[in-house]
Amino acid sequence: MYVSLLGAVAFYLERTKGEEWIMPGYWLVFSFLAVLTWSAFVFSWIGIKKGGDFSIYSTLGAMIVKLLVAMSFALIYLTKINVDKMIFVIDFISTYFFFSAFEMWALLTNLRHPNKSK
Repeated sequence: MYVSLLGAVAFYLERTKGEEWIMPGYWLVFSFLAVLTWSAFVFSWIGIKKGGDFSIYSTLGAMIVKLLVAMSFALIYLTKINVDKMIFVIDFISTYFFFSAFEMWALLTNLRHPNKSK
């Protein structure tokens, strides 16, 4: 649902503001970051369910791998495809930030202990 909401905002900006706010090929970047975030979330969630030290290592490992893969993607995209670099950086960083914020929110809600008082 969060991906749909974020996609709807990007679609609205693309239709109203055009290429001055959203770069051409944005949906490739959006899709890549969505799949990357989902993969990192699933790996972290499995680690949290196993518990112990593995939960910490899996969460931090997933975040670091996600960051490195995303930055590698950005570097390759910038060198291979001719786009306005400033628009790309703004679109990429904002999309990465929103997906990471959602991932942190979802993981923190899974880490919280349930209230057992009646």
